[in-house]
Amino acid sequence: MVDGALFAGPALRRLRRREGLSQSAMAARLAISPSYLNLIERNQRPVSARVIVQVADQFDFDPRLLREDETIGGVDGLARRLSDERFADLAIDRDELNEFLAAAPHAAAAFARLYDNAAPAALRDDPIIAVRREIERWRNHFADLDTAAEALADELRLSRGDTGAALTERLRERHQIAVRILPNDVLPDTLRRLDLHARQLQLNEMLDPASRTFQVAIQIAALEFRSAIANLAAAPQFADPSARGLFERHLTAYVAAALVMPYGRFLRACEGTGYDLAVLGRRFGVGFEQLAHRLTTLQRVGQRGLPFFMARIDRAGQVSKRYAGASGAAWLDGDASCPLWLAHRAFERTGELCVHPVLVDGAGGAPAHWLTMARTVNGRGGARFVVALGVEAHMAADIAAARGISLRAEDATRIGQGCARCHVPNCVQRSLPPHGAVLQFPALEQGVTPFRFGG
Repeated sequence: MVDGALFAGPALRRLRRREGLSQSAMAARLAISPSYLNLIERNQRPVSARVIVQVADQFDFDPRLLREDETIGGVDGLARRLSDERFADLAIDRDELNEFLAAAPHAAAAFARLYDNAAPAALRDDPIIAVRREIERWRNHFADLDTAAEALADELRLSRGDTGAALTERLRERHQIAVRILPNDVLPDTLRRLDLHARQLQLNEMLDPASRTFQVAIQIAALEFRSAIANLAAAPQFADPSARGLFERHLTAYVAAALVMPYGRFLRACEGTGYDLAVLGRRFGVGFEQLAHRLTTLQRVGQRGLPFFMARIDRAGQVSKRYAGASGAAWLDGDASCPLWLAHRAFERTGELCVHPVLVDGAGGAPAHWLTMARTVNGRGGARFVVALGVEAHMAADIAAARGISLRAEDATRIGQGCARCHVPNCVQRSLPPHGAVLQFPALEQGVTPFRFGG
C-alpha cells in the first residue's frame, strides 16, 4: 500500500486460479488487457477502483479481501513483530517488509500468526494488548465514525460558536438531559455520571472547561452513535469481554474527538498553522492530550494529515497509552522507554513543550529519525503524566515545533527502546543488558557501563 494505492496481485492471482482462468480469460472478464492484469498480479501496478468494482461484480468477490495485509496491521504491524530482539541481527528494513507483504501476504500473515501464538498466554489474552492491536489494524482511523461525527458537527454549527454550549444544548433538546456541575465531595471518585432518573449529566467541578466539553461530547457519542460503535466493537470477536468494553470506550472517545475537532476543519487548521499545537488547542478548546489523540487519526483517503504517533508516560518511564496511527513507530511497542529521551525531563518543565529530534535504535538497519514533542498533562486525582508526539523528521520541516531546530540526523540524540530492547553500546544510562546479548567480561579493563556485550 503506497499513498493510498492498493497492490493486491497475489489475491487476484489466487482468485484467477480458483476460477480456473487464464490471464487472458480473466482480463476479458475484467475488461482490461492481459498485459495490464499481468502487471497487477506482479504488484507492478495498483488495482484501480474500476477493476475492484469489476472483480466484485464478475466473481461475487468481497473486495475487502484484497486488503490482506490489514489483518496483521500492514507494514507497521509486521515491523512491530520484527522489532523483537531475536531478529536484531537480520537488519530487516521497511523496504524488505513492503516487498514481503506485496509478494507473499499469506506467508507474512502466517509468520504474524506464529509470532503472536508464541507469546505467553497471559499476553495473548491480555485485553489491553488485544485492543491495541485492533486499533493498530485500523491505524486509529475509523472513517465511518469520522464522517458521521463531522456531519453532526456541521448540523450543530460547532465551528461558529461555543462548542460546549452547542453540545450541551444538543443534549437538552434531543435527549432531555441537562448538564449539572456538582461539587467534588459529591462526586469524589467520578468525572461524569449520567443520572437518568433526574435526566442529568453530572460533571465533577474539578474538570477544566475543555474537559467538561469533552465529557459532554462523550455522552452524545454514547447516545447517538451507540449502534455504529457496537457493530465495530463486535467485529473482532474478542475472546475477553473486557477487550470489547475497552474498544467501545476507545471508539466513543474517538467520536467525541471527531465532534469537537471535525475532520475537515481540523486538518485545514493543522495545515494552515503548521501544526502549531498551542494555536490548535486554543482554537478547538481542547487539552494537549485530547489534541495529541486526534493528531494520530488523520488518515482519511484523499485528505491525509501528517502521520503522528502519541504516547503517554509516567514518572517511572512506563508507557500507559500509545497510538502509532500510520506513523510506523514500532519502537513504542514496549513497556519502558529510553531515559535519554527528553520526554522524561518534561516532568521538570511543567507546561513547557519540549522538542527533541531523536535517532531511535531499532532491530537492525539504520536508526529511525524522528522529531518528538512532549509536555506535562494532569490526570485524574492529581496524577501527572507526559504526553509525547512524534513525526518522522523528513516530514517535519514545515511544522511550527521545528522552527529553529536542526533536523539533520547527525544533530539528533540517539536513543533506544528501553534498555532490555536496546543494543546501543557504551550507554552511560544503561540499567539492563539487552535480551539475547552475550555479555563480555574483559579482565584488564572496566567500561563506562557495567554491561559490555556482543551479538
